[in-house]
Amino acid sequence: MDATPLTPDKDHAERERLMVSLHDIVTDAEALLRTAQHNGSEQFLAARDKFEARVHQARRDLVALQDSAAYKVRRAARVADTAVHDHPYAAAGLAAGIGVLMGMLISRR
Repeated sequence: MDATPLTPDKDHAERERLMVSLHDIVTDAEALLRTAQHNGSEQFLAARDKFEARVHQARRDLVALQDSAAYKVRRAARVADTAVHDHPYAAAGLAAGIGVLMGMLISRR
């Protein structure tokens, strides 16, 4: 898969496409079950082939979405690592401040 970053619009479009694909799979599965109950084996085989094609497409879409999410996580980790290396005292101060704030919030209970 390519490691091109997705913009928020592309990311949203990918999620929408995956949701539509999964909806289509469910619809096709229901149709497949109805066809299996009411018709002969030739129509069942055609419905099954269509269903399998949709499952494979949904799998490819899911892998693409997973790859883009993993890319974003790796990119965010690199940015955070660079920021901490560039400004170690600020990072330590921020971590200490967050720790104090969390300690105050926990002690209020």
